Amino acid sequence: MAKITFLGHACFQMESNGQVFLFDPFLTDNPLATTSADEVQADYILVSHAHADHLGDTYDIAKRTGATVISTFEIIQECEKHGAKGHPMHIGGKRAFDFGYVRVTPAFHGAGIAGGHACGFIINVKGFTLYFTGDTSLFGDMKLLGDIERINTFLVPIGGNFTMDVDDAVYAAKLVGANHVIPFHYNTWPLITADPEEFREKVEQNTASKCIVLAPGESTEL
Repeated sequence: MAKITFLGHACFQMESNGQVFLFDPFLTDNPLATTSADEVQADYILVSHAHADHLGDTYDIAKRTGATVISTFEIIQECEKHGAKGHPMHIGGKRAFDFGYVRVTPAFHGAGIAGGHACGFIINVKGFTLYFTGDTSLFGDMKLLGDIERINTFLVPIGGNFTMDVDDAVYAAKLVGANHVIPFHYNTWPLITADPEEFREKVEQNTASKCIVLAPGESTEL
């Protein structure tokens, strides 16, 4: 079981097995945010890339809460320069932690940091498996990841322009074959306008997955 809260744009909080996981904590200056960086809690922070709308408040939250940041090597180097604790990984890497394990997945997008790569994460907490793609285009190896891992919940961008749009994200959902799909990275700014209800309808018409649309600040238990 896991409680997943959408905090706006690409930021999610997952609570599972007594621990709190925060993904891409862009809260300050996020037009959709319903909570502040001073309020959010975390044991682990997973950062997909270093663009400001994803790296966000990582350093401040990590220092305040004592959370461990999990990200690519280059981002963790910067983390440590800012006095935050981090664990470096890279694409294709898989590592056991006290809660379960993390697999770092490819993401086709800019890194936002010199020498780096954008990524996504598959996180398994006591058998509950979540795939957070980060910002990415559609790519065929999503099917491979779905075959290797039994994905319970798939978090996928739908806003287009910088990432997949609605139709590409529907195809991604078909490839991954998760039980539940939750969209993100849409309607923060006009450039990434998308209709999540259109996405929900197309996912449920074209795949075996159930789509859950969360408003910023809203949670679901899976």
